[in-house]
Amino acid sequence: MSLMTGFYRTFLRPILFSQDSEAIHDRTMSGLGFCARHRLLTDAVASFFAAPAMPVDLFGLRFPNPVGLAAGMDKKAAAVPVWEALGFGHVELGGVTLHEQPGNPAPRMFRAIADEALVNRMGFNNPGAEAMAQKLASWKSAGLWPKHPVGMNLGKSKITPLEEAASDYVGSFKRLREFVDFFVVNVSSPNTPNLRQLQDKAALNEILAALQEENGTKNQKPILVKIAPDLSFEAIDEILELVGPRNLAGIVATNTTIARPETNDARAQKTYAETGGLSGKPLRQRSTECIRHIYRQTSGRVPIIGVGGIFNADDAWEKISAGASLVQIYTGLVYEGPGITSAIVNGLRERLDHAGLKTIGDAVGISH
Repeated sequence: MSLMTGFYRTFLRPILFSQDSEAIHDRTMSGLGFCARHRLLTDAVASFFAAPAMPVDLFGLRFPNPVGLAAGMDKKAAAVPVWEALGFGHVELGGVTLHEQPGNPAPRMFRAIADEALVNRMGFNNPGAEAMAQKLASWKSAGLWPKHPVGMNLGKSKITPLEEAASDYVGSFKRLREFVDFFVVNVSSPNTPNLRQLQDKAALNEILAALQEENGTKNQKPILVKIAPDLSFEAIDEILELVGPRNLAGIVATNTTIARPETNDARAQKTYAETGGLSGKPLRQRSTECIRHIYRQTSGRVPIIGVGGIFNADDAWEKISAGASLVQIYTGLVYEGPGITSAIVNGLRERLDHAGLKTIGDAVGISH
């Protein structure tokens, strides 16, 4: 454990965790947003938390290191410039929907501290694609855009019927394509009614066909699909059958789970009784199983972004050696603090040296 992480876990985290989960998230994002608007402050943050270079070339983009910020943390593009200063090699903003929506009623985010997990049922609370585009434009015009790739997670508006989902995703894509480097189609959040039905091959094919038609043939944006860990391997295979026909750039594995682990901790049991998606350490093994399956089924030809239960370099290495080219963190940042990114990248560098490998790409899938 790094000195920075130890300080966070011992002194800061107890204070933060004494407050409502969503309330402290909002306060943290507000503070990071203030920091992001002032270059002197972001430079100061970078002096503490910047990660060493470990470049990854993927989707025609260069990622400074393989550790990214997962969707759900910066839903409103409130702090876009600061993630680079915190050492991240990319950020996935959102999820955003075509229409502004408040999400589900609060409380809607809960901690299971004993298991280092979170349960949320946020429900795609976001300002809508138009407001998101304006926010991104403001960061660019201020000259504060990060050097690393910026992705956007696209969801379906709650008011849009399932049969009109494709037009909803396309509407957001059209408004945001000029600003971001890649898109992730989210059909796997458990918190929008019936959304996961869009993981069905026929429904997903319709959405992807519409998106790629809008994407065109020039200056194409990479489009990925984020899948649920609760899918059977057979259902995952059906989604993989769309990779070629729909020119998918990759798969993000995985979203949160509706499954719950066994626990003897009374407070964790209470949290697990809440409706919503579970993230954090209990998700680690299943998300890695999904990554391993996708890598094996595609003979490593389909890039994978691994998400789920990554708290340290060992967890990241597990995902990469199973087949992930990049990884993303969310709950790990909440529990380990802002030193997590540089700690993971430094740890990955040590593992590369120990394995006699030169680049992180050499490690992708080596456990097979």
